[in-house]
Amino acid sequence: MENKPQMREWLNDFGLSHPLVIGGPCSAETEEQVLKIAHELKDTDVTVLRAGIWKPRTRPGMFEGVGAIGLKWLQKAKEETGLLTATEVANAVHVKLAVEHDIDILWIGARSTVSPFIMQEIADALEGTDKIVLVKNPVNPDLALWLGGVERLYTANIKKLGLIHRGFSSYEKSKYRNNPEWQIAVEAQNKFPDLPMICDPSHIAGRRDLIFDICQMALDLNFDGLMVESHFDPDNAWSDAAQQVTPTRLVEIMKELKIRKETDQEEAYTATLNTLRAQIDVADQTILDTLGKRMKVAEEIGSLKKSKNVAVLQNKRWNEILGKMILEGQDRNLSEEFILKIFKAIHQESINHQEQIVNN
Repeated sequence: MENKPQMREWLNDFGLSHPLVIGGPCSAETEEQVLKIAHELKDTDVTVLRAGIWKPRTRPGMFEGVGAIGLKWLQKAKEETGLLTATEVANAVHVKLAVEHDIDILWIGARSTVSPFIMQEIADALEGTDKIVLVKNPVNPDLALWLGGVERLYTANIKKLGLIHRGFSSYEKSKYRNNPEWQIAVEAQNKFPDLPMICDPSHIAGRRDLIFDICQMALDLNFDGLMVESHFDPDNAWSDAAQQVTPTRLVEIMKELKIRKETDQEEAYTATLNTLRAQIDVADQTILDTLGKRMKVAEEIGSLKKSKNVAVLQNKRWNEILGKMILEGQDRNLSEEFILKIFKAIHQESINHQEQIVNN
């Protein structure tokens, strides 16, 4: 698969003066619910109404979607409001039904992207379609797997493709439901700059108070659009209640977001600079997260040393680490002087953490 300017044609054809916004409930619950949300999002910056019809859930017995009947509700919403429609498909049967009900955009979820078998089944079912097909990143942080799924669709002669960044699962607890790992999305953009990239802040956040900041970060990183879950009564939604915002709040978010416009050379320079600075912000946050994890390990070592009455400072081990880091730093075009300063500071902070444990 090669990057081509034609990859953006489906997005450009919308003729939008703002990023593409896909909004709507996590799950279609009733016809009345779908229509009410659609009418509240009508005549806003929302172009596409989304709703989950089939819901892949972690455990059996949870609400797994209303099924094909919900497709008729989306059709009716489109007739009444003019909004395009979108839903998730996870197998060939879903594809067939969605196409029969003239759903405009189909997205493939993270649990499907992780399986080449599922991706191939969907690609075969969609072969040659003129539908827009968006691929969410797999649950695990694997860029090759993500792009491999897109390539299967591309090989099936599906021309209207895009990516959805929804974050990645992790065994470590954080403030996010799914860790953003922005650098993976940025690398995907670098490899395929003309392949539209949509951010799904709802699944990254897992809570509605983080939605705005994630949307802004995505726009700062030059994403092409947003997919935000919206429900008129989010606290009582049948799925993912904590991460949905009301249509009123979604409209407010769209108004509050700062969107860069490239109208002349100076603004183009500023836009590029802001994008690069946003990438540095992502890298800096990753560094802080990694240092925090390192210090927690240092504290565990301190506890172990305390239990065995072993001295905190181990010079032989430290010199081995330093020598290794200098060599690896050279491979990354980092000077020996810089590596020495950085790792001496890290080492001293690790000693401080261990001493607090040993002397407590």
